[in-house]
Amino acid sequence: METSKPKKISSLKDHFLLAMPGLNDPTFSDSVVYICEHNSEGAMGLIINQQMDIPVKAIFDQLKLEYQDDCARPLLFDGGPVQRDRGFILHARCDQEWESTLAISDEISLTASRDILSDMAMGKGPKNSLVTLGYSRWDAGQLERELGENSWLTIPADAEIIFNTDCAQRASAAALSIGLDLRRLSHQAGHA
Repeated sequence: METSKPKKISSLKDHFLLAMPGLNDPTFSDSVVYICEHNSEGAMGLIINQQMDIPVKAIFDQLKLEYQDDCARPLLFDGGPVQRDRGFILHARCDQEWESTLAISDEISLTASRDILSDMAMGKGPKNSLVTLGYSRWDAGQLERELGENSWLTIPADAEIIFNTDCAQRASAAALSIGLDLRRLSHQAGHA
């Protein structure tokens, strides 16, 4: 009987990185990062489970955008430690595109231009979205080293988890998507 080789993933684009219990970095502890780009030059992603106590209204006000009250209530997310003064909108793909929209997968896009915020403020933006301040970045080879140190678990991304799962449940939902119960993970790393 022929055994099949495991599928080798050359890019973790459109995957979750789930922080392992032994990851001793306060920025990423207990985080779920959605990887937007991963290539030989490094990786870029957004933390999707760290809400800030700041409503998106703060950005609308800063940009002097008119807005509908119900559109200004969602909370911002801490996307990561890099360029914390810059906003990124992770959203469900839709027919409409904005100035800087990049399709990441068949279901998910990323936009970082003001025009999407203007539409979102008036209820004309994407149906499902999260607004982050900052992003997460790894230099060439850095993410691969961290994976080798068992700092992260990689999981295929699921738009349902990003947009329709309560923020506090996203880590456990991502783990459960591959049959893993986070409560059973050890803080000790090992290599087989």
